[in-house]
Amino acid sequence: MRRQSLGRSTRSVCLVLACLSLALHLLLAFLCLSVLQTACVLPPSSSSSSSSSPSSFSIPGTDAQHRQSVSHSSSSLSAFSSHKLPTGAQNGEHHTEDANMQHHKGKAFLSDVTEKENDLIGAKMVYKVVQKGKGHSKLEALFNHPLYNLPRPELQEDDWLLRVKGDEDDSDTENEEEEREEEDREESATNDREWRSASEEDGYDKAAWTSDSETHPPWLRFHLGISRWELYDRKDPNLAEVTHYLATQRILNVVQKTGGTQLKLLMSFPNYGQALLKPMRQSRDAETDVNLFYFSDFERHNAEIAAFHLDRLLGFNRIPPVVGRLINMSTEIKEITTDRRLSRTFFTSPVGNMCFYGQCEYYCSTEHPVCGRPHVLEVSLATMLPDLSLAPRRSWRSPWRRSYSRTKQAQWEKDPAYCDTVKQTPPYNQGSRLVDVIDMAILDFLMSNMDRHHYETFEKFGNETFLLHLDNGRAFGRHSRDEPSILAPLRQCCRIRRSTLLRLQLLSHPDFRLSDVMRESLARDPLKRVAPLLSEPHLSALDRRLATVLQVVRDCQDHHDDIIYNDLEAGAS
Repeated sequence: MRRQSLGRSTRSVCLVLACLSLALHLLLAFLCLSVLQTACVLPPSSSSSSSSSPSSFSIPGTDAQHRQSVSHSSSSLSAFSSHKLPTGAQNGEHHTEDANMQHHKGKAFLSDVTEKENDLIGAKMVYKVVQKGKGHSKLEALFNHPLYNLPRPELQEDDWLLRVKGDEDDSDTENEEEEREEEDREESATNDREWRSASEEDGYDKAAWTSDSETHPPWLRFHLGISRWELYDRKDPNLAEVTHYLATQRILNVVQKTGGTQLKLLMSFPNYGQALLKPMRQSRDAETDVNLFYFSDFERHNAEIAAFHLDRLLGFNRIPPVVGRLINMSTEIKEITTDRRLSRTFFTSPVGNMCFYGQCEYYCSTEHPVCGRPHVLEVSLATMLPDLSLAPRRSWRSPWRRSYSRTKQAQWEKDPAYCDTVKQTPPYNQGSRLVDVIDMAILDFLMSNMDRHHYETFEKFGNETFLLHLDNGRAFGRHSRDEPSILAPLRQCCRIRRSTLLRLQLLSHPDFRLSDVMRESLARDPLKRVAPLLSEPHLSALDRRLATVLQVVRDCQDHHDDIIYNDLEAGAS
């Protein structure tokens, strides 16, 4: 009896334990399902979250950190959609009061948000990118964002800077010389016009170029890709080919480029391409002497390279492709140059390094030589624009040009209402020219370039075109100090492109942080294997300056109702 009773008790205990185990498993499954649903459903946006503190940004790491980052991503997008920039670090109570004040003042950037823009900056697309996780490329995620894939206007024939001339474009006249008529008859016998080099005696490649772009060298395809609205298409695979050829092509000849204040060389390649060379003058970590005026600073080779990458990250595409390269000063400059003025300036330093100094206005002397280690020299090579005989350019004096004087100030430095005069002066009184200049000022401020006295445009396109952001060698000279006067066009005019503002906001987000994507972009340059092109303090300065730009926009929002130039809708003004 005792054994029978004990067996029944044991079975009861086992049954109870089994029931408890089943209940715990069901509870655990329910909790896991709830967690998964919470992670997948987008958190609702609110006015209080749209302006959370920038200091709360965090890179996704642990699960808790990742949920916090995703929550803040939604907040940022709410700020995008409402077109209000987040304010500085505040507690929730003060933030609510400020948000209400902003609402009552009616200081929103725009009163309405179009459905098209919601698609461009909507949460779904950004979450799709953010959810990729920690191990993926921020640079690729940035360029996959809708703001970097905006629909483009269909280009007409006159929107291209250069076009290949076909046989049907030939027009013979009765007054043409006999030789020309014979040439035309010979060329009409073929389907495509061919250009062939006369000889290979001078070291150039034998070339046979037709209307087929596959026969063109990369530099020519780059020239043929220039349009009214941008210097190049970021998605064009030829861009990689251009930078590759600059970094690897055999150098055929070197001469000193005339004009300018500092030393520049013109390199020629066997495929008839050319590049503008700027040599390394100082180490990457060296900051500009605080006692030097902006017009007395060295030009830096890595600044030219970094400016190209930064311009591309901002979505401007207005700087010709630039790449870094190591060259041998003996075999690739001294022994092949045909420039006697340049060749006379070569010498060997006391420690055995090859040096030269050239001829120019500043820093071309034995006291300021360019020296290799012992023969190897770091340089930047910039793609040359089409020859002026084919594509004339107009040079414009910048309205915010500095005085270039040690004692005098420019008018814009003395007159806070200076922009009112600029807005009434052609071509700044209509079209996009004013916001084009402001785009350029934002670029210059981010890289601390005070040397923007002129800018250029292609004459063919008149005033309806982009600005060329050329000559950026004096950028990135100082990371420990910012120069707020560079932002004078933005601060005085309180006008900014909507697409520019949205991209700046995106680059302030931790998942697309400007310093991170800049570091990743620069890592693709050949000189990265020698040393990073920008030191970490320079990269950190980019984030700091970006926050300053957004603060200036907030200040403008507080004092002006209409600060947005709407370039995301057709017919905007």
